[in-house]
Amino acid sequence: MPSEGSEVNGNRGWRLITTRDFGLLWWGQTTSQIGEGLNKVALLWFVYELTGSAMKMAMIGLLQTIPPLLFGPLIGVYLDRLPKKPVMVWVDVLRAVLTFLIPALYGADILSIEGLYGLIFLTSVVSTVFGPALVSSVPLLVRPSELMSANALIQGTNNIGMLLGPAISGIMIALINAENVLFVNSATFLISALCLMPIRITAPQDRAAHSSSSMWEELKDGFRFVFGQQPMVLMLVIISSLYNLGVSAFVFILPVYAKEFLQVGPVQLGWLWSALGVGMLAASIWLAWQKHSDMQGRLRIVVAGMTIGGIAVCSLSLLETPLVAALVVVIVGGSTAVLNPIVWALLQEVTPEHLIGRVVTTFSVGSMASAMAGMTGFGWVTEVLGPAVSLIGLGLVLLFTAGIAMQCTRRTMEFRAASA
Repeated sequence: MPSEGSEVNGNRGWRLITTRDFGLLWWGQTTSQIGEGLNKVALLWFVYELTGSAMKMAMIGLLQTIPPLLFGPLIGVYLDRLPKKPVMVWVDVLRAVLTFLIPALYGADILSIEGLYGLIFLTSVVSTVFGPALVSSVPLLVRPSELMSANALIQGTNNIGMLLGPAISGIMIALINAENVLFVNSATFLISALCLMPIRITAPQDRAAHSSSSMWEELKDGFRFVFGQQPMVLMLVIISSLYNLGVSAFVFILPVYAKEFLQVGPVQLGWLWSALGVGMLAASIWLAWQKHSDMQGRLRIVVAGMTIGGIAVCSLSLLETPLVAALVVVIVGGSTAVLNPIVWALLQEVTPEHLIGRVVTTFSVGSMASAMAGMTGFGWVTEVLGPAVSLIGLGLVLLFTAGIAMQCTRRTMEFRAASA
């Protein structure tokens, strides 16, 4: 890990992109995230054209959700045993091959719907490895004081992909058809792999000392650290789960809100989604500029963000003007996007390097489960009671998240005062 003592002029923030190793990681992620954006539209369009069934198209989301829930903790054990760079390179290569096979087999007229589902499932299994490997590698590339900025910049690649990918995909589908867009998506994974290959990542020195334990023992060590040994980590799990419960549902309620409240069509809905992405990208850029602060300072940002986001979501239930609603959606995106970079940075700081894979995958499982619960629960509320009630409920979830973060801040301050 880079030495804290070598730091010059404080936090480098967004200038991390100009450094050799993190810069290559960032550019590779930007390319692959734009590719993911291409994939989200092109794959759904391709499946619908192939089957003509909305239900079979909906299966895509299910197949992409199951692997993180089933295999997350097990993947974490092996991820802690393996060097991060080769794992990410091979994951990108495998994703490129599996994505390439979908249009290639279709072009050869030998792609069945079962085979398509199998390829999508395998791609999701492989992709489940990449996120935790990426989060685990960030502390090995930047200084501790740069973790928040680095995570914000990584989150920014997701926002760029969300903003550019679907729009580019729609144009490309019209020009070259959906199956050919998947070839382009495959190429973006290969570009990401090429960017990762020259990166220098220092392997944790204590990994070998912990690799002799059985898989079950290592799995228990990870759970014990999250749920018993480190109260701060458990608090972060709760905060992150509540956040995902609300934010994931908001994205799915947005179309209903646009149609029922704002009385707008798909074009205006696209602008609302873009407004959400603009707010998130702006928050990521702002966090990347911020200098390193103590734990309480960063948790206060989370409290402020969740409070503003909760109030903004609740206020949407009173708005019927599309332009004003879009501005509020920008605020929602910006206020809620501050959480993940801060939570990941805190997690990376308090977690030993030999446990980071297991802890991150445990986090991911909790976030995925809460996201599914949020989409299901608030989807039912929206259908039965209407989008206004659902939006108020989502706002209250974010405000409750702010309250938990505030309590976490107070406990941290009390602990430090007692230790002084």
